[in-house]
Amino acid sequence: MPRTTDGDGTPVPQRLLAAATRLFAERGYDRTSVQEIVEAAGVTKGALYHYFGSKDDLLHEVYARVLRVQQERLDAFADAEAPVEERLRGAAADVVVTTIDNLDDAAIFFRSMHHLSPEKNKQVRAERRRYHERFRALIEEGQAAGVFSEKTPADLVVDYHFGSVHHLSTWYRPDGPLTPQQVADHLADLLLRALRP
Repeated sequence: MPRTTDGDGTPVPQRLLAAATRLFAERGYDRTSVQEIVEAAGVTKGALYHYFGSKDDLLHEVYARVLRVQQERLDAFADAEAPVEERLRGAAADVVVTTIDNLDDAAIFFRSMHHLSPEKNKQVRAERRRYHERFRALIEEGQAAGVFSEKTPADLVVDYHFGSVHHLSTWYRPDGPLTPQQVADHLADLLLRALRP
């Protein structure tokens, strides 16, 4: 059984994910070998295959860990006791901030998701669909209450916002003029302006 932590106490799965994320970002998924990942993580191939069945599984986990955090946070906004406009704005801004906080992961995934096996691809699409459906439900709740305009279908509003979110990795720079929160506020305000009756 492989060791679960290294000398500094970092769990092996986290070391593997950190190494894979860095290498995928630098070289690309297809140009990174399993051997390079395990060397960078300071573990054996046996350890990698113990925690992740394949390089494909590592790529999936790079994306899935961010999506899990975003789903938990969206659920908290959606379930909160606050007006729907406030909950949607909070959720819309939060997904921008969490994407920027994990920009390498997002960039790797959108650049490399075509490398996933059909089964993993289907799993990722289902996970993303669940997230988008919860977000859409907030828009529909506001539309049904008359708080948001019904002129634009909720599906199109979701695609509009997440198109912006998925595009962040192509232009956002940490040393740029806007902080993650400023970008999030601008995009969330754009969304709400588009929804106002």
